[in-house]
Amino acid sequence: MWAWSLLPILLAVTAAGGSWAVFEMAVVNGSVNITVQFPYISVCGAEPPQSCIFAQVMNVGSFLVTWVCVIRYQQVIDYGHQSALNIVSLVAGCLCAVGGSMVGNFQTVNQIHVHLVGAFLAFFIGNVYFWLQAALTYKIQPRHGGKWIGPVRIICSLVCTVCLCLVVLLHSLNKRTAAAICEWVAAMVLLLLFGLFAVDFRHIHGHYFHVIQEKSRIQNSTTTLEL
Repeated sequence: MWAWSLLPILLAVTAAGGSWAVFEMAVVNGSVNITVQFPYISVCGAEPPQSCIFAQVMNVGSFLVTWVCVIRYQQVIDYGHQSALNIVSLVAGCLCAVGGSMVGNFQTVNQIHVHLVGAFLAFFIGNVYFWLQAALTYKIQPRHGGKWIGPVRIICSLVCTVCLCLVVLLHSLNKRTAAAICEWVAAMVLLLLFGLFAVDFRHIHGHYFHVIQEKSRIQNSTTTLEL
């Protein structure tokens, strides 16, 4: 069912669009001055009223990230590849989602240390998630997207890794504008990688959760009553 492919696209579009909307609000109301310094994403969402929108964007995005990661985890299992790599990938994806929510709800001006932990989870652990997904792409069959999907995921993950390393380096050298630009690039690349799951999700025909009853306890209870 091709409709499932809209889920990762919705994630990428809403998170990217929401982030740039927050940036525009911050510029318009004077919270940031791009003629002096190009701002970090979190700096744009630090002050009200855009901080409220930023928090909501990140919360919705985190929910969608968790949903996408769980579906992808189950899809890999259904293709016959249940492994530690898939489990670690799921954990990394969920940590990325938690980090995104922390970034949105603990602004830099209020809880900088918690915010930085969230940023680490969202960016660095999120990047690890996609390196793991790149590896899983070559382990499962069928490989949706043909020969190009694997190299694209590797290239995007590499670009993200380089940008994140540059963010740390440039920030430490007090080159904040260049560091902020690298952060924005890394964020957009991560969202692009989430959006690429549309290639895999368009082959999903249904997604269900089941509650499995503990039959042994029910049988023991019945036996006791009969006695």
